[in-house]
Amino acid sequence: MKGAKTMADIFHAVKVSGNVYWVGAVDWTIRDFHGYTTKRGSTYNAYLILGEKITLVDTVKAPFMGELLARVASVVDPGRIDYIISNHAEMDHTGCLPQVIREVRPDKVFASAMGAKALKEHFRIDREIVPLKDGQELSLGNLNLSFMETRMLHWPDSMFTYLKEDRLLFSQDAFGMHLATSERFADEIDQSILDYEAATYYANILLPYSPLVIKLLDRVGKSGIPIETIAPDHGPVWRTDLARILSHYQTWAEQRPANKAVVLYHTMWHSTEMMARAIEEGLRTGITRVKVMSMDAFHRSDAAYEILGAGALIAGSSTLNNQMLPSMADVLTYLKGLRPRNLMGAAFGSYGWSGEAPDHINGFLADMGVDLVRTPVKARYVPDDDVLESCYELGRTVALKLGEAI
Repeated sequence: MKGAKTMADIFHAVKVSGNVYWVGAVDWTIRDFHGYTTKRGSTYNAYLILGEKITLVDTVKAPFMGELLARVASVVDPGRIDYIISNHAEMDHTGCLPQVIREVRPDKVFASAMGAKALKEHFRIDREIVPLKDGQELSLGNLNLSFMETRMLHWPDSMFTYLKEDRLLFSQDAFGMHLATSERFADEIDQSILDYEAATYYANILLPYSPLVIKLLDRVGKSGIPIETIAPDHGPVWRTDLARILSHYQTWAEQRPANKAVVLYHTMWHSTEMMARAIEEGLRTGITRVKVMSMDAFHRSDAAYEILGAGALIAGSSTLNNQMLPSMADVLTYLKGLRPRNLMGAAFGSYGWSGEAPDHINGFLADMGVDLVRTPVKARYVPDDDVLESCYELGRTVALKLGEAI
């Protein structure tokens, strides 16, 4: 129909800095990101640099390719893109990369050395992916990029790209969050939402790599490069108060014990729940914050968020078929992979005739490096006063030891 609007008339790029536009996509409906509940959706951020060599930094998840190209077209004909840079080969950033390459036909496609290999293995791309070395620079004619390998943050191929003239860091999955909003900048969003979603993202994505995060922050700090904008691949762009998110990352990466305990449990006929409540009361004698989470009501990613700011983890389950209840096996397997550090804790649980669950949990906690304060507390069928007293004392013991540790 004559005069009908094109996608480029509907989907617009958003100017991020003097030479950079956001051309990504908003995913309002995603609720799971490989086991991590994304309650507020997410964004897949891609960025267009309008240098003499027009450059696209990252692409988006495959179903959103049309939105990406439409946003590019609202600024410039996509066919004019000279370079594409892939900072991270994971499919939420490269899902449509092969199709974009075919449509745009850029002169060159760049990635880290590991990224070039990963993209070839992912997509069997039948053209050269130019590998970039750590510290290498690339001229866009009037603008200059430099690159920093950030291996295992959080894939082996991960890389930062820095635009010198705009003092802008394209940080791929670092400093991001899963948050779908109509706002593109962090300073337009409620601070409490930013803090929660950034912490949840760190706890569920980056926590295992905390020692590398500390080294990266130190390296960026010592590099002396001025950074006025941080443009991650998920969530809003940071253009003010960068010290806040950098400080959060330093704190989360250090994982110092905090005056908080998390009690995770699942119960069959409320006996293990009774034990959890008695432990809670003991904890409250000396700990400021206690979070009690029944795993039939909370998700594993909620537990990861709570443990990020904790100094103690106590876990319990009823015994079913000589095992812990499935939801406890789920959350403990998940947490073990995230490798939280500097926690103390213990196991507990109820049983009818065999009673293996508390011992299995104790083994998980030991494998996670949790400093176990005592052997598991067990209750046969329904906890009596002696068992509840033991649970209360367990809580008191953890509170005392944690108070000494912080």
